Formats: sequence, C-alpha cells, structure tokens
Amino acid sequence: MSLQVPDYEFWFATGSQFLYGEDQLKSVENDAREIVDKLNESGKLPYKVVFKLVATTAENITQFMKDANYNDNVAGVITWMHTFSPAKNWIRGTKLLQKPLLHLATQFLNKIPYDTIDFDYMNLNQSAHGDREYGYINARLGLNNKIVYGWWGDEETQNEIGKWEDVAVAYNESQKIRVVRFGDNMRNVAVTEGDKVSAQIKFGWTVDYYGVGDLVEEIKHVDEKDVDAKYEELQKDYTFVVGDNTPEKFESSVKEQLRQYFALKSFMERNNYHAFVTNFEDLWGLKQLPGLAAQLLMAEGYGFGAEGDWKTAALARLLKIMSHNKQTAFMEDYTLELQHGKEAILGSHMLEVDPTIASDKPRVEVHPLDIGGKDDPARLVFTGSAGDGIDVTVSDMGTDFKMIGYDVTAAKAQETPHLPVAKQLWTPKVGLKKGATAWIHAGGGHHTVFSLALTSTQLQDFANLIDLDFVDIQ
Repeated sequence: MSLQVPDYEFWFATGSQFLYGEDQLKSVENDAREIVDKLNESGKLPYKVVFKLVATTAENITQFMKDANYNDNVAGVITWMHTFSPAKNWIRGTKLLQKPLLHLATQFLNKIPYDTIDFDYMNLNQSAHGDREYGYINARLGLNNKIVYGWWGDEETQNEIGKWEDVAVAYNESQKIRVVRFGDNMRNVAVTEGDKVSAQIKFGWTVDYYGVGDLVEEIKHVDEKDVDAKYEELQKDYTFVVGDNTPEKFESSVKEQLRQYFALKSFMERNNYHAFVTNFEDLWGLKQLPGLAAQLLMAEGYGFGAEGDWKTAALARLLKIMSHNKQTAFMEDYTLELQHGKEAILGSHMLEVDPTIASDKPRVEVHPLDIGGKDDPARLVFTGSAGDGIDVTVSDMGTDFKMIGYDVTAAKAQETPHLPVAKQLWTPKVGLKKGATAWIHAGGGHHTVFSLALTSTQLQDFANLIDLDFVDIQ
C-alpha cells in the first residue's frame, strides 16, 4: 500500500504556575497524565498523545515549543490549563511554534463536588478561567489554533480531538506532497490551470512535469510475471465481465492497464511522488488512456487528477491522508437530475473514479472510448455509496487560492446499462439550486474530491492552518 504515513504523535502540556506550591503542581501532573492515558485508551484517537510537562514558566514553555518544532515525529501540540496559567508566559514559545495547536478547554472532573468543595479544590481546578486567559493570548497573537471544549472523557470530545489529529497530520504531510504530470493541462481549459510556485508556498505541494514518453519507456521495463500475477489477483478482488469482447481482447486490454499500473507505481516510488495526472490529449506512445491503472493506484492512496489537473490530484492525496484512505475519491460533476423533489448531481468520469467509495463489488469491464483515440480501455465499474459527506475543490483565483465545498447527501445511483463507468449520486445539503449557484459564484471547478469520511469542519480547520479562504456553502 502506498499510503504510508509516519507514526506521528502529539505532545501534551498542561498550564499552571508555582503560586500553588509543589503539592498542587504534582496533582496537576498526575491529573494530566491520567487524561492523556485515558485518551490514548479510548480508541477514538488515531495518533498517540504524549504527556511532556507542566508548563509553569516562559522558559520551559519556550523550550517545549522549540522541541516540538524540531521533532519530525511530532505532528502538533495539545494544551490544557489545569489551573490559572499567566498567559504572558506563553507568548514567546507560542510565537515560535510551527506545528498545529489544539487548545483543549476542559476540566479534570466533569461535576462540581458540592459536598466537599473547598479552596484547595478551587485553586487546583481553575480551568474555567485558566482556559480563558490562555485563549485570550492565542487570539491576541492571531493564532489559527483549534479549540475543543468539553469534558475530556466524553466521546464527543474525544472524536473532535481525533478528527483534528487527522487534520494536523494532513497539514504536516501536505508539505511533502509531490505530483508528477504526464503531459500538460487539457488545451484551453481555464480552471485546471494554476500557479505552481504559489501552490508550493501555500500548500507545500511540489508539481513536476515529465513527458508521456517517460511513462512509455517505463512500461517497456515492466515484468510480465508481475502483470500475470496481478491479473490473477484482480480476479479474486473484482468481478470480471468479458461482455462483447473476445476473451483474448479482454485479457489483453486488462493486462495493458496493469502494465501502466506497474509503470506508474514504479516511477512514482522511485522518484518519491504521491499523486499524478494524465491528459487524454497527450497519450503519445500509450495504447490506452489509463483507467483501471489509475483506479488501482487511487485505491492504494495515490492522488489523481484528470486532464492535467494537478491541484485536484494533490488535494485528493491530502484528503486521502486525512481520511486514512477511506471513501475519498477524485470526482467530476457530470450530469444533473433537475426534476422537482429529485434534484441531484451524477458524478463520474470517463474512467478514473476511485473504488474506495464503491457500494458494490466493482466489475472489470472493457469498452470503447472515443475520447483519446486509443484502444478500448479496461476500467472498474461500480455504484457509489449512500451517506453524509462533502464535496470540495481548490481554485486558483489569481491573487490566492480558494477552497470551495459543501456538505452533501449521497445516494446510490440507478443502473445505467449504456454508461459503463463508476458513478456517484449526491445532492448538496443546502439544495442543488442554492448550492450550485453559490459554487459557480465562488469560482469552483468541475473536478472535485468527494468524501464520505470527512467533514466540512475538518476542511475549515485545515484551511485555518494555512490561511486559506474556505467557502463553506451552507
């Protein structure tokens, strides 16, 4: 599997001060350690939390933030104010922090012990105003930090922390995303264009160009034994539908896609790429437009964009990291259902829709494809899933990038016997008319990433981290 993410961890610090004495500080540490242990045991957090210190001085806070910055295993920092922690102590260290920050506004106990409460308890449990003091300085510094409010033992709170961890890891990994372009953008198309230097500055994405001839040369070196073995493997994972093809033509077409699969994968692994694009106008030397090949790679976690759309390819890789490669796919708004009460968008593409969203067992089929002028390509055919999700795109508006998205209600599309492609049906939760109008006004493109595993809150949290304008259509 290509979606390999480092074993990240998150460092936890709890704020206090020496005013309360050593006994109180020891209690603060014990409580913080218990919270961290229970969070790790909850099963709700995808990445480990590590308790690091009781933060009491500007000096130890600053050193903590420096250490977090320079440890590549640390994806972010979680802070909590057990007692009152004078926020001036946090200024220098927080200004130095270059990792995502989550402020957990909580309290060790979830209830007031009315029968036993005294001033010792009050001195120890000052989160109610300690978190406000700390929150003020973060706001004053203009931080784009996340705030999760609620008792740490509640499932809702734990889920919020877990979803933010995924965002923070995606932020770290975004700086490493490398996209390879085989060919240029589709001619005369506007929205798939963009400033690659600005994208690297804003997102961290590296975008490189290679001629299609480089891919053709790579195909020549694919081992036919690997192709034969993968062909046998596919018969176990998917349903083979020979259809109107001869068995020989069907097998030949599928194996040609497998040669492309191995060539693309070996090229990307050798050159450290995580996403790729193709263009049906630029297929020199290829026998087929990559279809099944692209779908198999997307299923493994690679990002993909059609017609040279490198922004969507990188976005797909980013959101696959955020979603752990669950139900997150390259998509295109293709055709509309405009009957009153049934309004919906049918998303699809010529070949390249990701099987992670499939509701049924995908079928391997071979059909003609006039676009591209090449041999009949093999592809996976399936119906998408029902559920709640998001659909999102990134556009280059000239002065900056803009992320545009909305929440959707997804449904299984009806059978399309004359349209042998993967497909997904959905309706914006705000309604098709309002949602599509706002999308068009905002400059959103037709290529998107569709996900049934992510939320618009996570997209907003990511956008906040990089000062990206996110148009959340509601």
